[in-house]
Amino acid sequence: MDGIVNKMRAEVRDVLENNILNFWLDHMVDEGNGGFYGRMDGMGVLHPDAEKGAILNARILWAFSAAYRVLRKTEYLKAADRAKRYLIDHFYDKEHGGVFWSLDSKGCPLDTKKQFYAIGFAIYGLTEFARATGDHEALDYALELFDCIEEHAFDSVHNGYIEACTREWGEIADMRLSELDANYPKSQNTHLHIIEPYTNLYRCLKELRSSSAPYDYLPVVGAVQMVDVAVPDETMMRVEGALRNLIYIFTDKILNPETHHLDLFFENDWTRGAGALESYGHDIECSWLMHEAALVLGDKEVLEKVEPVVKLVAKASEKGLNADGSMVHEANLDTGYVDTDRHWWVQAETVVGFYNIYQYFGDEEALKKADNCWQYIKDHLIDREGGEWWWSCDPDGNINRRDDKAGFWKCPYHNSRMCLEIIERQL
Repeated sequence: MDGIVNKMRAEVRDVLENNILNFWLDHMVDEGNGGFYGRMDGMGVLHPDAEKGAILNARILWAFSAAYRVLRKTEYLKAADRAKRYLIDHFYDKEHGGVFWSLDSKGCPLDTKKQFYAIGFAIYGLTEFARATGDHEALDYALELFDCIEEHAFDSVHNGYIEACTREWGEIADMRLSELDANYPKSQNTHLHIIEPYTNLYRCLKELRSSSAPYDYLPVVGAVQMVDVAVPDETMMRVEGALRNLIYIFTDKILNPETHHLDLFFENDWTRGAGALESYGHDIECSWLMHEAALVLGDKEVLEKVEPVVKLVAKASEKGLNADGSMVHEANLDTGYVDTDRHWWVQAETVVGFYNIYQYFGDEEALKKADNCWQYIKDHLIDREGGEWWWSCDPDGNINRRDDKAGFWKCPYHNSRMCLEIIERQL
């Protein structure tokens, strides 16, 4: 098993540095208008006038911040600082708080709705920048955005977080994250990407209150820069309480107790909606993010409750595994439709999810699943000539060039995070 791990670790570092991050540095930096370009299509054509999405910019911020923290290359710091500056100066709504959903290519607000999924990613990127650099400003904005989510998204009656508001935090009729989603007030996907930044925020705050790093709750190779700032007990308690609550939302509300898949859409009172849907990519991604949240929280009782669920959800996701090592995207059990395309992000999360099962539970078959999926990525999804990864392949291995190489939803996040997770985790 050591041979598999060492080989994988060397290969992902090469792909991270020479395929993923170099692509964004070489092709996507917008020198004219600031920040990063909003889109390159699947044929490799840059669209300099494309809108700029908050999710794309926040994910760029996270990716280069994390890469700098681990690898300490100055070009990664420069890119992370560029993304941080653009997020604060252009995406942050200085009048009402939160972040705009999108800007035009010049950096002016385009879609001003407040989607809490996007605000969560802004927290994720800013906290990683603070971890990598010790930057006070990034941490201050992350805490401000945490307050926005808690004030405007949290449902104090039924628990959980709604999807979206207007710019002024009023009700909004269309709460969908994208045209592919059902219009429900709560979703598994948004909760997944709130627990993710809340975990990183709590980890960051823990590090600020500690005199040394790394920590025993999560293996860390990259250096963490200590910030000389006091973290009030009240702040720690609020973030800890929110994170703890989110863990229980997943185990008690979102997890389907009969199938061990994660249901996708909900009414305010947590009535399940939109039919019998299964998202295997989200299942395997959630298995390790939920585990990470419990590990960072550091509560033994919570961990004892979560770890059996982690294994069950990862096992359930195997319904989407193929003989070639890849994972299909999702299925609608009501209609019988299965999205059999091998999406780039699903494969990246499959590698991390099964690697996590091997690391913490000693399951050697899980490591083989992770390695088989990594082999599929190498064989089919990595663009060795143009850089980055293709959006997806069909079951016959045909590349999808209809969807973006880089864009609103195609970011250096799932794949760079997969690489960094494998690099950082100590077995």
